[in-house]
Amino acid sequence: MGNLLKVLTCTDLEQEPNFFLDFENAQPTDGEREVWEQVDLVLKDARSILDELQAYKGAGQEIREAIQNPNDEALQEASWAAVVPLVGKLKKFYEFSLRLEAALHSLLGALTNETYDDPTQHLEREQALAKQFAEILHFTLRFDELKAEGENEVNNELANRISLFYADATPMLKTLSDGTTKFVSENKNLPIENTTDCLSTMASVCKVMLETPEYRSRFTSEETVSFCLRVMVGVIILYDYVHPVGAFSKSSKIDMKGCIKVLRDQPPNSVEGLLNALRYTTKHLNDESTNKTIKSMLQQQ
Repeated sequence: MGNLLKVLTCTDLEQEPNFFLDFENAQPTDGEREVWEQVDLVLKDARSILDELQAYKGAGQEIREAIQNPNDEALQEASWAAVVPLVGKLKKFYEFSLRLEAALHSLLGALTNETYDDPTQHLEREQALAKQFAEILHFTLRFDELKAEGENEVNNELANRISLFYADATPMLKTLSDGTTKFVSENKNLPIENTTDCLSTMASVCKVMLETPEYRSRFTSEETVSFCLRVMVGVIILYDYVHPVGAFSKSSKIDMKGCIKVLRDQPPNSVEGLLNALRYTTKHLNDESTNKTIKSMLQQQ
């Protein structure tokens, strides 16, 4: 691609992929277009979902007043009028998570197939799909940061599933983690390394771009830096769920110390939510096999 910047050297120790993944301008090739167009429909709705969640206002006050004054019909009606639209929003968010999971499966299928020899070639040559994968991860972490707690009562199976969805501290991230695990289990003919290597390569690409001045200077907006940080954390979490021993083991292909250092090098308080995501939403951080230095780096305030 015209916007692709290659580097001739690569560190011997980590063999990190060293190329510029154009998160701002990547456009689909003819080979990417079919999957890209399917996923693009979902991502267009993702923007409005975030806008709705940011504007989300709970009905806690109305509910409390109705409970405290059970005989006041006006308060009961006000509470009901406040709750019904919110239930609709929660249902909409939940149903969107199912569409997001389907989009994730489409992208993983395209980025882990045998078209190219390794994940670096996939991400380098299918940058528009890699960008969409990154946008899904960015949306997921942003949604969970904004998530509001809500009470809802709907008497059917869907309501129970919605309740389970919102009961999780990071519901969208859980959807993606479960979705990635499901993708691996449903594609037994595909080596698990195809998926884990895709995730670890994406994490490494983000880390390298963030810590390399020549790459970082190509970002036209500081928002791309935040985007890149979220994507890096998102793929680490997915890798930790899918890989048998996780992201923190010695055999992990992710340079966790380097990734944490990149996060620590950002302005104070700007990445605390992302550090918390690594602390509290990963699967293997507290395993005995986890390097003590990594644990210490994450525990620092």
